[in-house]
Amino acid sequence: MEVPSLSADLEIKSVLLVDDDTVLAETLKELLEGYNFVVTVVGNGAEALREVMALDFDVIICDLLMPTMPGDMFYLAVQKTKPHLARRFLFITGHADNPKVDGFLKSIGGLTMHKPVQTEDLVRMINRVLKLGQEDATAQ
Repeated sequence: MEVPSLSADLEIKSVLLVDDDTVLAETLKELLEGYNFVVTVVGNGAEALREVMALDFDVIICDLLMPTMPGDMFYLAVQKTKPHLARRFLFITGHADNPKVDGFLKSIGGLTMHKPVQTEDLVRMINRVLKLGQEDATAQ
């Protein structure tokens, strides 16, 4: 009798968490590490871009309004330099009614969550991003 492989379910996934709210970022990091994600936290898009140049993350959780380089500019930079990572973004924002934020998200069709995020919803959305990434890898 052959035992089904569980390696895909047990594979540790890397998450880049980009948010200037350090308290929220550290809280989310601890929560996600409890789900066996390896989480790298940075405070703005410029720092995040350096991380992305060094490593292809499985999921990029990105706030939109941040100092130095906001989330939309970070996304556009990643889309140009590493286009295969563009579908790995999950945006989180506390600015649900901001026309600039809404316009950007609609223009790219990005997956979005509004702060405050619930742990179960966040993990569900991360799994959705991971599934999209697997579909992209299979299609290539």
